[in-house]
Amino acid sequence: MSRLNLHHMMGWITAAAVAHPHDLITHVAERAQASRPAARKAVARLVEAGWLVRAGSASRPVYRPGLLRQVVASYPLQGLVEDVPWERDFRPNFVLPPHVQRMAQHVFNEILNNAIDHSGGSTVTVSLRQTPNHVQLLVSDDGRGLFDRIRESFAIDDAQHAMLELSKGKLTSLPDRHTGRGLFFSAQLTDVFEVHANGSNFQRRGWDGGGWHCGKPLARQGTSVYASIALDTDRTLDSVLNAWSADHQGIAFDRTRVPLRLLLSSNTALDSRSQARRAAARLQQFSHARIDFSGVTDIGHSFADELFRVFAGQHPELQLVAENMSPKVANLVHATISGQA
Repeated sequence: MSRLNLHHMMGWITAAAVAHPHDLITHVAERAQASRPAARKAVARLVEAGWLVRAGSASRPVYRPGLLRQVVASYPLQGLVEDVPWERDFRPNFVLPPHVQRMAQHVFNEILNNAIDHSGGSTVTVSLRQTPNHVQLLVSDDGRGLFDRIRESFAIDDAQHAMLELSKGKLTSLPDRHTGRGLFFSAQLTDVFEVHANGSNFQRRGWDGGGWHCGKPLARQGTSVYASIALDTDRTLDSVLNAWSADHQGIAFDRTRVPLRLLLSSNTALDSRSQARRAAARLQQFSHARIDFSGVTDIGHSFADELFRVFAGQHPELQLVAENMSPKVANLVHATISGQA
């Protein structure tokens, strides 16, 4: 059984069952260069674990994928086009609710395209797994790392500040080829979204207000992006696109949210005008910006004045809406807006 590592088999047994329902034992034995008894035993264990369903007679079994499904594949980045792996290697092997499949396809294509165009690596590995409750995507490249790319392109040295800019949307180092929508909408479409790169990890949980949090990074080269969508979600691609469009038609991307939590570091308050200018950077590209104070317990007068009086006065066409404020923060923000601070 040394060549029939069940964990490794989980990455290809789904596609094998789709392609070889009537001769799966033979296929497994040939692929793994194992004996038929060893292949039969491994397949039986995968049936017990929920990766396969067995039907047919004892002498002529027929296999199909179970409630657990997974495809893992690696590709050279040179010359790769993102829609081919989805259509050829992934979509045929999964059974998802139509609206979930549409969102999964969108996230798959956007994240894989980012690896192709931005990573500077040589190889990308893609894993798509379906459980009874979720579909989970992991895309990992061996390139330079997302935050190193942002540091070079935009002179943003702090990974948290880079994530702040990414979280606003419309940030791209290739404006002739990208609009900066990809990562923003991929995160909004999912219940869980994580970015690992350059020794940093940022996580977004849809049920936790949709804010970004720092997490424990993976110790590996390049960028890894993980995304998970609940199979019973009522979220759709159209509903997400509409939510970030001022006319709710889903065409223009002119609404954003600024998670101020990403400006915080240990024992640091939002006190300065420079912090406020960092929060306000590029917001003039939008018509509506929600300033999210989740996790922020204290701000200074200079921060509030720079953001809600100076910047707001310079851009009267932009609607700034503060949300998730503590009573103390709300008092200062409201006083600043009303000219009483």
